[in-house]
Amino acid sequence: MSPPGVALIAFACLFGGALAGMWIRNALPAHHLSDDSRHLLGMGMGVIGTMSGLVLGLLVASATGSYNAQSSELLDASSKIIMLDRMLAHYGPDAIPARRALRAAVASTLARLWPEENASHAQIDPSTVGGERILDDIEGLTPRDDAQRSLKGEAVSLAIDLGQIRWLMYEQNGSSLSVPLLVLLIFWFTITFIGFGLFSPPNATVLVALALCALAVSGAIFVTLELYRPFEGIVQLSSTPFREALAHISR
Repeated sequence: MSPPGVALIAFACLFGGALAGMWIRNALPAHHLSDDSRHLLGMGMGVIGTMSGLVLGLLVASATGSYNAQSSELLDASSKIIMLDRMLAHYGPDAIPARRALRAAVASTLARLWPEENASHAQIDPSTVGGERILDDIEGLTPRDDAQRSLKGEAVSLAIDLGQIRWLMYEQNGSSLSVPLLVLLIFWFTITFIGFGLFSPPNATVLVALALCALAVSGAIFVTLELYRPFEGIVQLSSTPFREALAHISR
């Protein structure tokens, strides 16, 4: 399910739990809401609320780390692309086919990851880009002197590094939030919001406050899920590094 759908379900569960708590409050006998009962329920809600907040914070931190890692790898790949093109340019006319293949691969990557700058259908699989052809073209070069031999060795190393980065980003993009953990987290927060409703008077101010709290929690869940999809949705990586790399190659 998409992050907006999960966030909407989370909001419905949390705010619905608060409304259910208010209904239960009116249905319970008065002695069930005595001070001793309130104290015990408050302690239980505090334990569940603390666990829920800690788990949500860890999930946001993990998703942010994954997103930042992909952003760093994207910048690293862009810089290596420019360096590889410069080395091939210094190699000489024999490297022109390899430079053309590199330019085509970068342009293809841009079109696949950021189609019309709306990556709702981004294609991450690096096997469709044609990066191996670049390595084949470089390996096929025949150096005439030590300078070209050195440039070829460095170019091969950069091409291999780029391949590793592409596949690493592809594998990382497959990671996502554990569904059982997400369900458990929403369940914990729902219990907490039921407790909020149980101890809250049914008035407009309380309803608005509970709705905003539910919106804040569901928003955090939404952002967490979005961060695990760096090439899709609202929170996506910028295509600027690759576009700048393509601009340098085209010179």
